[in-house]
Amino acid sequence: MDEIEKLLPGYNCGSCGHRQCRDFVAEIKNAEDLQKCPFLSRDNFQDNVKKILRLLGEDIPEDEKIIGIIDGLEADFTLAPLKDECSCREDIHPFDTSIEVEVGDILRYRPLGCPVTHFAKVIDKTPGAIYTVHMVGPLHRLGNDEFKFKDIGLCMILAFDGKVAKGKIPKVAQTVKFVPEYCMMQKVHSGMVVGVEGRSVRIEAIDLKVW
Repeated sequence: MDEIEKLLPGYNCGSCGHRQCRDFVAEIKNAEDLQKCPFLSRDNFQDNVKKILRLLGEDIPEDEKIIGIIDGLEADFTLAPLKDECSCREDIHPFDTSIEVEVGDILRYRPLGCPVTHFAKVIDKTPGAIYTVHMVGPLHRLGNDEFKFKDIGLCMILAFDGKVAKGKIPKVAQTVKFVPEYCMMQKVHSGMVVGVEGRSVRIEAIDLKVW
C-alpha cells in the first residue's frame, strides 16, 4: 500500500472521490480503478502507472515485455553501460590463469555457457586473476583483423555493472533475469543484485543457463 501511494501524484485534489491519495490507495484493485485519478493518464505519470500495475500483479502488455531473442525467455530489464562507458563492466575469471594479463590488454575468450567468442579490454585487475573489462566486440565489430590480443580461453562471468535501461529497477538481494543491451545474441542472463544506486546496479553470481 505504501509503495503504491508513493507512485500516485500526491495532489490530494479529491478528483477520485477521496479526500486524499492515501484513501484512494485502499480502493485500487486493478487497472480500471486507476482511471479514477485524472492525473495518472498524463504522460509524465505513465511509468508510475506501469509500476503500480506490477505491484498489483496485473499483466503487462506484450509490447512492454522484454523477451530474449535466442531463448524466448522474459527478462526483468535490459542492462546498459554506465555513463560515458562503451559497455557494461564485466568481471571475468579465466580457467587458465597462467597467462599474464595487464590493464589495457585486449582479451579473447569465450564465456562459459555462451557459444560466441568475445573480445574485451581490461580496465582493472585484482588478485586471483579477476579482470574487469569493457566489451569491444566479436571480431567483426572491431573493424580491424590485425590487432594484438591475448587468448585466455574459457572464462566464468562473475559480475555485471551497468544501469537499468528498460524495465523495473530491482532491489538488493533480488534474483533477476536481464539482457545486456550489447549482447549479440540478446540472450537472457540471470544473477543476484548486490548493489543498487539510482538506476545503476551490480549483479553477481551470473548464470547464462536460465531455467
